[in-house]
Amino acid sequence: MTRIDFYILPSSDPHTRRVLGCKLAEKAWRQGMKVYIHTGSEVETAIMDKLLWTFRQGSFIPHALANADEQEREDVPVLIGQGEPPEDCRGLLINLSLDKPPRFEEYQRVAELVDEDETVRAEGRRRYAAYKQQGHELETHKLE
Repeated sequence: MTRIDFYILPSSDPHTRRVLGCKLAEKAWRQGMKVYIHTGSEVETAIMDKLLWTFRQGSFIPHALANADEQEREDVPVLIGQGEPPEDCRGLLINLSLDKPPRFEEYQRVAELVDEDETVRAEGRRRYAAYKQQGHELETHKLE
């Protein structure tokens, strides 16, 4: 069964959620995991694409857009997109959307990033309850 970690941020700034997503992706990549960053829109996907190059000095996380040509995605450990996740990426799913990601149960782990924004928090609670009802192992990490 999929392990789901909720990361609770003390800020309502969406940039803070995005940077945490980059840090989690980098850590998982360095541990040899394939990562899919699930966003809620094409705009958010583009922001994450750029941020993975710039979120900290000297950062380099090999990544591609999930809807890119298969050859462009080949052997790339981190993919970013919205909608259906790619078949070849089943390690860590980082959810930056407000909805429960499609086919999340096919992943080893899911990271749900929740901040102080009222909508983000309310939707995070809704997803938490849904995951719990389905019997998934849930962990909560309150960050400071």
